[in-house]
Amino acid sequence: MVVCFPDTQDDTPRIPIELSRVGVTGVKKLLKLDRGKKRPIILLPTFDAFVDLPNDQKGIHMSRNPEAISEVMEEVIETSNFEVESICAEIVSKMLEKHTYSTRAEVRMISDYMMMRKSPVTEKPTQEMTKLIAKAVGTRSKDGKITIRKSIGAEVVGMTVCPCAQESVMEADKIKLLEFLDEETTQKVLDTVTFASHNQRGVGTVLIEVPENQMVKGEEIINLIEESMSSPVCELLKRPDENAVVINAHEKPVFVEDVVRNMIEKILQKFSYLDDETLITARQVNQESIHRHNAFAERIATMGELKEEINF
Repeated sequence: MVVCFPDTQDDTPRIPIELSRVGVTGVKKLLKLDRGKKRPIILLPTFDAFVDLPNDQKGIHMSRNPEAISEVMEEVIETSNFEVESICAEIVSKMLEKHTYSTRAEVRMISDYMMMRKSPVTEKPTQEMTKLIAKAVGTRSKDGKITIRKSIGAEVVGMTVCPCAQESVMEADKIKLLEFLDEETTQKVLDTVTFASHNQRGVGTVLIEVPENQMVKGEEIINLIEESMSSPVCELLKRPDENAVVINAHEKPVFVEDVVRNMIEKILQKFSYLDDETLITARQVNQESIHRHNAFAERIATMGELKEEINF
């Protein structure tokens, strides 16, 4: 005999206030991405899932959120071709089916993503870890029509070199060199050697909205984030590799602002086929080495706004 328990979530709340997001965070699942003849990718993504709550309902039916995640994940196990942002969109769709009182649902997924790389000089094989991000937001209009917007992105750790400090070091060294070298020889030295600066561990994030019938690959986003900083970083570096990374980074000094602008330029070059309404988020956090604070820069805009701004 099954006991029917009272459904207190449907009660009227004592304080009739609407809530923007209610749900669950930290739901972990196993996900296998099949890539044909290539090695499959195994992810352990973490999901956050929310719906809005009207002011006349005490609570959401919380178990329906992880239930929707589980149902979609079971379905994609049987499929060999899917994108993580589409998985989030499917979860959002199921959540709106289950939460008939909600007009908005949101799912965010983040997972470690491992890539096989080679060190820059010795070409030692190394496993490099980044983060893959996917998001979907669904809204239900008054006539019941559901609209879902999905996004794909990545978070990548790299290295940046401060241009300002490097200029200061170069100017100070120039004064010392002129004490025993002429102007022409001093300039040759300045044009030849690499000057020191302080470094930051940079954390770059890009999130790109993906319109229906369009595709954006996460690996392409990872690459453009890395290329926007002074240098990628590598888990395994022998001495020749270390030298190459440091020298290359100091030959490409960038401010935190430069990195975000570099990202946007590369996004426009790589994904110009996306609709003008496509929303782009580019963010960089530089973890400072000589300050106690970090440096931050961000731009959120549509593809059309960015194209117009730089006459692309």
